[in-house]
Amino acid sequence: MISSGGYVFEMFRQYGMGLTRQVPKLAAGVMAAVALAGAPAHASEVVSSEVYSKNLSRPLTYNVYLPTGYETSSKTTYPVLYLLHGNDGVKNDWVVKGHMQSTMDRLIGHGDIPPAIVIMPDANTNWYVDLKERMETAFFSELIPHVEKTYRTIKTRDGRLIGGLSMGGYGAMRYALKYPEKFKAAALLSPAIYNPEPPKDSSARFVKVFAEPNANGEYSARVWQQNNYPAYFDEFLKKGIKVPMYINSGDDDDFNIEMEATRFYELLRANKQPAELRIVDGKHEWSVWSSTLADALKYIFRDVQRPQRND
Repeated sequence: MISSGGYVFEMFRQYGMGLTRQVPKLAAGVMAAVALAGAPAHASEVVSSEVYSKNLSRPLTYNVYLPTGYETSSKTTYPVLYLLHGNDGVKNDWVVKGHMQSTMDRLIGHGDIPPAIVIMPDANTNWYVDLKERMETAFFSELIPHVEKTYRTIKTRDGRLIGGLSMGGYGAMRYALKYPEKFKAAALLSPAIYNPEPPKDSSARFVKVFAEPNANGEYSARVWQQNNYPAYFDEFLKKGIKVPMYINSGDDDDFNIEMEATRFYELLRANKQPAELRIVDGKHEWSVWSSTLADALKYIFRDVQRPQRND
């Protein structure tokens, strides 16, 4: 574990096998030397870090993917993707279960997408809204400024993307519609965007987020509907900023999200908004998300600003 500038880093590296491993602190020197002996120089890495959030009254932890060559290209800025996990998930899910690092490496290596930075924040079960916690405010007023100060990201909309799965797909959808001036494109994988209400077995009803004040966390249909896309879709259209959206779902989703995804896609297309829909074989599970991640990344990175060298 290395401390630098008040932030804590745990180092992960990939060495050509699509694997991500944590280097134990006591053996870091020996293991790094062994690994580097057969590794390509400056391979991509996933770094765990945190920033203290005044809005959350706690550290906001996250993983960051840094592409191959980041360490040696000190004058280059990169596009950045914010990738949100699902309910009860953690920041490691995209790497361990979703194979994000090896997928990014492969797509970059083949020239399918540009080298980019990926930020994967921990959000517990707060659904990326300012209800149980002030996560939405923390995301925009603390996490993004911290990322742009700490890493060499392109700091404009043209270089910033958003994506997520399930609860994270809901969060990515909300952020793209509420703040289209901040994101060039969005990827919504099995997004939990239930309209008019979540199904009876959805976690959205039990996580004590969508509740009236002083109601002990009891689910409220009114609060859910206040925070779902029909409540602010017209305002999104009035802004006149198009955000291309990649939307998918398994065809046997446990929460019938294939129907929700199709309905949302149809709404976008009826309003002449750019979007693509994929209904694939599978349930509400990682085999769906990991197998479609590459397709989603290729779509959202299509028009993003390429890395910029600032001499």
